[in-house]
Amino acid sequence: MAALAAEGTARGLATTRACALWGLDAQLVRVEVDVAPGLPSMHVVGLADAAIREARERVRSAVRNSGFEFPLRRITVNLAPADRRKEGTGFDLAIAVGVLRASGQLQSTADPLLVAELALDGSLRPVRGCLPRVAAAAARGVDEVVVSRENASEAAAVDTLAVRAARTLREVVAHLDSTAPIVGEPAAPLGEDTSGGEVDFADIAGQASARRALEIAAAGGHNVLLVGPPGTGKTLLARAFPGILPAFTPRERFEASVVHSVAGLLGPDRPLLAARPYRAPHHTLSAYALVGGASPPRPGEVSLAHRGALFLDELPEYPAAALEALREPLEDGRITISRAGAAATYPARTILVAAMNPCACGFFGDAERECRCLPEQVARYRARISGPLLDRIDLRVGVPRVQAAALRSVSAEPSHAIRERVEGARRAARARGVLANAELPLSALRRWSRLSDQTHALLELAVAKDRLSSRGYHRVIRVARTIADLESSAEIAELHLAEALSLRREL
Repeated sequence: MAALAAEGTARGLATTRACALWGLDAQLVRVEVDVAPGLPSMHVVGLADAAIREARERVRSAVRNSGFEFPLRRITVNLAPADRRKEGTGFDLAIAVGVLRASGQLQSTADPLLVAELALDGSLRPVRGCLPRVAAAAARGVDEVVVSRENASEAAAVDTLAVRAARTLREVVAHLDSTAPIVGEPAAPLGEDTSGGEVDFADIAGQASARRALEIAAAGGHNVLLVGPPGTGKTLLARAFPGILPAFTPRERFEASVVHSVAGLLGPDRPLLAARPYRAPHHTLSAYALVGGASPPRPGEVSLAHRGALFLDELPEYPAAALEALREPLEDGRITISRAGAAATYPARTILVAAMNPCACGFFGDAERECRCLPEQVARYRARISGPLLDRIDLRVGVPRVQAAALRSVSAEPSHAIRERVEGARRAARARGVLANAELPLSALRRWSRLSDQTHALLELAVAKDRLSSRGYHRVIRVARTIADLESSAEIAELHLAEALSLRREL
């Protein structure tokens, strides 16, 4: 091998396969390596970012420290297709194997997907986004993938291709040469659903209206806003909310896990999410942190809460730019982030659970504490929540002060009983072709939510009196459909619609 590497007239061309990510969109990349006579150098072309260009030094050291010879020639690495930008360290292994193959040190023509970062000593390190890369490769007919040990369980979640987990570059070469084949990784266990919530609803006294609103929100995927003075239990109710969310369907689990994989939040002990995500960021976060951003784009909190819940406590305290950026994901269930040379679309189908005080001092309308705010101060405080954002919140419920006698009550319904009804409503929604009623398109909404003349007359009266927008009109019907499902009713009765309208009240 050393003699071959020292020859100045030898020339080789080799290819390997890697995978690039743009948001959640993964595309196979052909890594072409040309070793030609000339001054020793290594160039990476094909719109590679700084992390990939720095792979030259990692690959050189990893190859040498693994016992191979790094060719002292002119090496050109092309990442095809060359018209799309690539980023990250997941190309290291593919480039190293390509160099060894082009220089004649690796004779095998096996062509698995290679996804791993290289350490200087030749060991393999995990990369972000392994799950969507492997899933995309499997969908395009790739039958084998080589990853690091840390990414093995995540990759094994895709059971339609063979997963080989290696510790070092030398192990990968021995496997490709068939001198020491790596045994495939077994499918990783999904783990137990641990969605119990920090608090059980049985421990919360009173607040029947808020409990009912949260049950409807969980059953139909509707957004909810809790409004009340400090200390009345808004945050406690929100912390109990994960305990009534339904169990993942396989599709939802995979969708949510892909987002967390791209964010680098999955690990060897958690290849897929066991329970629905519940995110509760502090109100000091930026718009980028909430909806995603940076360069290259990264998913934000609203995408990390995909198929789960996003809790925003003290809603008016969040930056106005961050709140207004929520409009698109709350309406469309996705967020598109555009940056120079790159654009990424992330899913954001989450349930927004928000809480706020009725005014700056917190006691407007409280029967026991006097509000110190002037009327214009109350209006200014509430104006921090814009009309378009508020229009996307289906349920708005007051959380009043609980009397001392009621605090001694322990007869409240537990979370698991509420969750059973929520599961039943979600099953009814899946029979209509959606995962939750909040996702019903207009065509399906008309089909599955026909109203009687008397019920529709009530809705028309509400439109005229409360000046409901077109969005609000359809959202009220979706909420009424969920209420009917909770009562196992095929038809939306007048009582169901009346409750939906009462929960969409003005602040």
